[in-house]
Amino acid sequence: MAIDAELRDVSSKNVGIIIAVISSFINGSTFVLQKKGILRSRKRGGSYLADAVWWSGTLSMIIGQIGNFLAYNAAPAVIVTPLGALGVLFGAVLASWILEEHLNILGKLGCVLCCCGSIVLIIHAPKAEATTRLELEERLLDPVFLSYALLVVLTLITLIVWIAPAHGTSNIMVYVAICSLLGNFTVPSSKGLGLVAPDVFGEGPSSSRALALFLGLLGTLAVSILIQFFFINKALECFSSNIFEAIYYVAFTSTVILASGLLFKEWTALTLTDSLAMLCGLTIVCVGVILLRISQEALISWKKKGAQKKTD
Repeated sequence: MAIDAELRDVSSKNVGIIIAVISSFINGSTFVLQKKGILRSRKRGGSYLADAVWWSGTLSMIIGQIGNFLAYNAAPAVIVTPLGALGVLFGAVLASWILEEHLNILGKLGCVLCCCGSIVLIIHAPKAEATTRLELEERLLDPVFLSYALLVVLTLITLIVWIAPAHGTSNIMVYVAICSLLGNFTVPSSKGLGLVAPDVFGEGPSSSRALALFLGLLGTLAVSILIQFFFINKALECFSSNIFEAIYYVAFTSTVILASGLLFKEWTALTLTDSLAMLCGLTIVCVGVILLRISQEALISWKKKGAQKKTD
């Protein structure tokens, strides 16, 4: 029985990884298509809400979020979230074609690092621990997680109400911070919905507690995604999609791993060796993403500068 359960865990993790990879490629097209739609609407002098390309990017985001929901419920968040680097890689390639952004040797090196880091993360990923609804309820009431969630909410209110109106259009970190901090709620809510759904829609009678928790998680997920969607488009209107996506990926990944570690305690399943390997893999991925994006602004030349003329 123990062997069968272990095989199911491995199979579930593999399915989650496959879904995460596919979702990453779909998500990778989101920012590029939305940015293209915004640029097209500016040329026409209309709203991007009437642009078909922008809506195709929005549809990609919806499909990608559904894929992420499935992946987060099949594999640990500490492995699903970093695999989003593959979406950044695909987005860079797509941007070079659709937005005519050149991918130089530095960008190609970033692509290689993204792939290598993702492979390291997959190899050393922790097993998905089975969590019941009762365990989830207990962990949601943990004082450490509650304190962290309250701090995030207060920070988001400060950013959205006071800082964003004053500095959002001039400082990219404002929109990045808002979208990244919302990941503290979107990912745990997605994973939580998958744990609570069997008790609500299963064959047995569903308790009012389970239904209330399901609706609460669903509402949290919906509100978080809508706010994220709004500020992502505001950021794309004001800043380069390349720079935004690079900083957003690193910040989002860091906050999601922290929140998931506090709530689901997935890191406790890792050995010291695997923990160090995961940390190195995440670092490699982040460095690759940064190289991939700064390559858009960098000028690289392999030619040796001519020798300076000698003067008397």
